[in-house]
Parts: sequence; C-alpha cells; structure tokens
Amino acid sequence: MKVLANDGISQSGINALKKAGFEVIVTKVAQEQLKNYINEEKIDVILVRSATEVRKDLIDACPSLKIIGRGGVGMDNIDVEYARKKGLKVINTPASSSGSVAELVFAHLFGGVRYLHDSNRIMPLSGDTQFKALKKNYSGGTELRGKTLGIIGLGRIGREVAKIALGIGMKVIASDDHVGEADITLHFYNDQVVTIPIKTEPVKDVIRDSDFITVHIPAQKKPVLGEKEFEMMKDGVGIINTSRGGIVDEVALVEALKNGKVAFAGLDVFENEPTPALQILMDQRISLTPHIGAATKEAQDRIGTELALQIISILKGETV
Repeated sequence: MKVLANDGISQSGINALKKAGFEVIVTKVAQEQLKNYINEEKIDVILVRSATEVRKDLIDACPSLKIIGRGGVGMDNIDVEYARKKGLKVINTPASSSGSVAELVFAHLFGGVRYLHDSNRIMPLSGDTQFKALKKNYSGGTELRGKTLGIIGLGRIGREVAKIALGIGMKVIASDDHVGEADITLHFYNDQVVTIPIKTEPVKDVIRDSDFITVHIPAQKKPVLGEKEFEMMKDGVGIINTSRGGIVDEVALVEALKNGKVAFAGLDVFENEPTPALQILMDQRISLTPHIGAATKEAQDRIGTELALQIISILKGETV
C-alpha cells in the first residue's frame, strides 16, 4: 500500500510506516497535478498539512484513496464530511502540536512587550550609530507577570497556553462555546502537581478585561475580533493569532494599531496566505512568523508517529 505525504512527514513516521510494509512517497506534487498522480500511482493514503487541499473533486476523482490524514489540528483544507460520506477515513493529530503552538504564542508575547520584533529590525541598521537613542526608544517595556491573558478557545492549545501563563504568574480568563470549566494541571520537579480550575466566561468579558488576547479556535466565516471588538478592549492591548487567518480582521487590526488601542500584535497566520497583505508585513508593531506554530522538531516527530500508528491501525487492523 502507498502513502503520499504531500506536505512532508517526519522520519519517525516514515520509519513506522515502512516497518509496517507501506511504501512512503514524500515527493511534493503540485495541487493541479495531484489527481493524475494519485491515480497513476494508485495512492491509498494522502497526508497533508495546511498547504495541500483535499476537496470534493479530488475525492471523487481518486477512487484508490482510503485515508486522508492531516498533520495537525484544523482540517479546513479538507472536505471532511464529504470524504466520510464517501467511505474514506479522515484522521488528524489534535494533541501532537498543542505545546509547540502555545510556546510560539509566548514567543510573540515576550517579544511584543519588550519590542524585540522591532528592535531586531532596527539594530542591524543603526545600532552602531544610534545606540543610545535606540536604548531610550526600547526602554518602555512591560512585564507579563501579573497581567491578564484572555484566551478565546479553551481546547487543547488554549489549555497549553493557560499552563504557560499560569506558570509565569499571569492571570487567565477564557471563553469557549463548548467548555464550561477546564482543569489546568501544572507539573513540577519531584512529581509535584498543581491543578487549577478555570471557568470560562462570556467572550465579551474576555475582550473587555484582558491585557493580552490570544485566539485558538477553528476557521470562522467572519472575524471574531473586528472593529467592534477592538473598541471594547483596554487601551494598549496585545493581540496574538496562531490559529487561522481571518479570525482577526486585519484591516481593523491595522487601524487599532495606528490609533493606539492595540500596542502590538503577533501573527502566525494571515487572511491571504501564502501572500500576506503588505500593510501587515511592513507594520513595525506586528511580530510576524510564516505559519510555523506546529513546526518544531518534537511536534513533527509526534505528528508523524501518530499518523503512522493510526494508518497502520486502520489498514492493517492492528491495535495501537
């Protein structure tokens, strides 16, 4: 049986699949050539991340497919329900990259409150001639400790974010359409454990009372944070989006940055991927990463292994 990992897979995943007798193909096939390739090679399993789309037309055109796998959480690039109605198994790895995404949230947060994203742009250009001026310019940083972090979406990633926030002394307020209360467990040296229950609040309270806001929800039909929501926020709030482009209205965000309502933003995802708007890319108040939330070595190893085990279980009937 053949597995096409069109957006790549870790070596640990490849090894597990090969050991189980699968042929693993890691050739990157262009979207427009995918149908022909799958049919010519009689591919049984296609694995994707966020780059490759698996829509109805591809599903209909490729009868050899048995499994569609998504390395990550969101599956908005796959017509999931349609695939399942056609008898295909659709799998993903919702837990494998949660910690990696959460750490990126705090990379943006720490960088934002100390202006690292801007300082790292300017220092190479004028650090040798304007050192004292730059020192003065970047000396108004703030601490995260003691501040309130608002988490919109208290699923796996949101809970990992809450763990880090609590661990560094932040206050946490969260909202979620499906979760009423979540236990956040912190693990320490010598097997010490502390569990802190967090009751979710209405999203308007999160927006109104937070010093920083981070969003962790699936793709939406319209923005969750737009002009109206920005008006409700504290002055000088920080905004982080590592979930999906379009959840934060980028036009409204830029305006809120201009008028000082938002002090800084950290974006890993964009409305127009893979060609983000120039006004977003050039704004010195925005910390930018190219959709790398799950892109750590550890997460990719976990994702590859988990996908492999699920595939083996489904197609070979093994208990994993």
